[in-house]
Amino acid sequence: QVQLAESGGGLVQAGGSLRLSCAASGLTSSTYFMGWFRQAPGKEREFVAAISRGGGNTYYADSVKGRFTISRDNTKNTGYLQMSSLKPEDTAVYYCAASYRYSYTKISSEYNHWGMGTQVTVSA
Repeated sequence: QVQLAESGGGLVQAGGSLRLSCAASGLTSSTYFMGWFRQAPGKEREFVAAISRGGGNTYYADSVKGRFTISRDNTKNTGYLQMSSLKPEDTAVYYCAASYRYSYTKISSEYNHWGMGTQVTVSA
């Protein structure tokens, strides 16, 4: 059974940093693209970042480029999202997801497995 478990969310002041983790089980590391998405109240889920199977290629939404860094450790089957210079508009539930695609995608329906999400709240 595939499971993705996010952790590391919380409350932080604007300008602060948080590091989210996504621990995967039930699927072999380096066989899937990993993505991070977020959903704010009343809004649709949106793409944040993705990383290729081997970790050599990363992709970001324009809204987080330069502030967020996605990475993965395939020896631990864990992905990370380092978030810096956080803004109130970054407040959302953050989800990690795994896609068996061989190429990058920011389309949520093309991700096969999802975590339950972790809340990130950025105060002004």
